[in-house]
Amino acid sequence: MENGNRAVSPRDVRDLCALYGVRDQQVIDALMQMARESGRQGWWQAYGDIPQSVYVALEADATSFHTYEPMVIPGLLQTPAYAHAVIEETIPLLTVEQAATRLKVRLRRQRRIYDPASPLRLWVVLDKSVLRRVVGSPDIMREQLEHLNALGAEPHITVQVLPYAVGAHPGLSGQFSILRFADSPDAVVYLERFTSDLYLDKPSDVQRYSVNHDHLQAQALDTAGTRDFITDLTKTYIDAAASRL
Repeated sequence: MENGNRAVSPRDVRDLCALYGVRDQQVIDALMQMARESGRQGWWQAYGDIPQSVYVALEADATSFHTYEPMVIPGLLQTPAYAHAVIEETIPLLTVEQAATRLKVRLRRQRRIYDPASPLRLWVVLDKSVLRRVVGSPDIMREQLEHLNALGAEPHITVQVLPYAVGAHPGLSGQFSILRFADSPDAVVYLERFTSDLYLDKPSDVQRYSVNHDHLQAQALDTAGTRDFITDLTKTYIDAAASRL
């Protein structure tokens, strides 16, 4: 069990609690329930050894997700066409099968924000350049921006755009996300990198990134201003697509 070669069963937990003199029945019941849940496979495991499996598991358990993105639309908010273009254009030498698997996993992750029992609470701050960067084609961008505005109207999703006029800001060091979980004061900061992602859970690190996100929210356009900006920019992509006809 200690080496991870065998899962811990509820009976193991019960016996170990007796061995170590644990008498609080609530603690015993909670530990036994954790043992039961630990034996369940996550949906992502059906796709084999996928990249970022640790992050996907955290995302599946999270209740809230605060993120700053300076480069692309976050995966949870991407349309299939935009996601396909991002995967193909940012990961050289990817096989067709690998690209298809990554796309399926990304789209499957999005079900989390539509969970009728407990939808994931999203607060997304996007650098203005994210929306101006043409990923795929003007048609794909138009569809993506329309989708983004529709999601931003959902009560559990907040989307804000950070304008260029802000100048230097706390997000200049790059992308970061903060995941929080039900019935737990703990949180995890996720820093996505090309090869080795970083996970920070020290309270001081979480606090620092939380303050950074608070500042970015305050500096960004409000939700109404963001919606107007995205609507106006969508028209430019419509015109760009029409000019190619």
